[in-house]
Amino acid sequence: MKTFAIAGCGHLGKIVCKAYKQGLLEDYRLIGAFSAQKTDAQALIEGTDAKAASSMDEIISLKPDFIVETASIALLKEFAISALEKGISIIPLSIGAFADADFKKEAMETAKSSEARIYIPSGAVGGFDVLSTLALMAQAEGWQIKAGIHTHKGPDSLKNTPLYSDDLQEEEKCVFSGTTKEAIALLPTKVNVAVASALATTGPQNAQAVITSVPGFIGDDHCITVETKGLKAVSDIYSATSDIAAWSVVALLRNLSSSMVFF
Repeated sequence: MKTFAIAGCGHLGKIVCKAYKQGLLEDYRLIGAFSAQKTDAQALIEGTDAKAASSMDEIISLKPDFIVETASIALLKEFAISALEKGISIIPLSIGAFADADFKKEAMETAKSSEARIYIPSGAVGGFDVLSTLALMAQAEGWQIKAGIHTHKGPDSLKNTPLYSDDLQEEEKCVFSGTTKEAIALLPTKVNVAVASALATTGPQNAQAVITSVPGFIGDDHCITVETKGLKAVSDIYSATSDIAAWSVVALLRNLSSSMVFF
């Protein structure tokens, strides 16, 4: 039986733990959880034999097979290299961390040397299989390739960010157009899916991101397009809440332990 720990005990971490308590991760045992507020970790693991850790070092010392990160880019960068060095695979939701080329390089090199893995969940989008396949074909054949994501959001979700202004409550407006690397620098908690799709295609420094604010819009609509010679893939997924991101982690864990694996 494989073991896992959860780093981040907010809404998304609670969903992963709920799935575990419901028996949906029957091939795994939850052995630890960490939150900046230890009481949150204690509440999360109630009813299990997992440990509420006081630090990520303590989580790493438990030697889980996987650490599921549902907290922040900052926390992921804090523990990822140390965990990978110990052969612990990570499943991060703060995928925007990998827009940092130096961090991505160090994480991948560390994982390779320790034989750990960095598993990128589909989050609120998906289709990484076809996206990476098109990118591979374009690279092998020397074809040009274009990749990008267009996200529609409600203005309220942009409050307390550099992109917000009161006029967004009244009119639809494109508030950002640039690379996904630029997007995650502006919105470190809002466009992790943009970085995820970019990692599967042309890289955060090349893949384009467009964000349109729509008055009264609830949730997020992400439309990913990848196009190369004779091939085009479009994935459009709407979600009213962020719950699908946590459930994608549950689906990934189930996939990893299944006799039939979907890619």
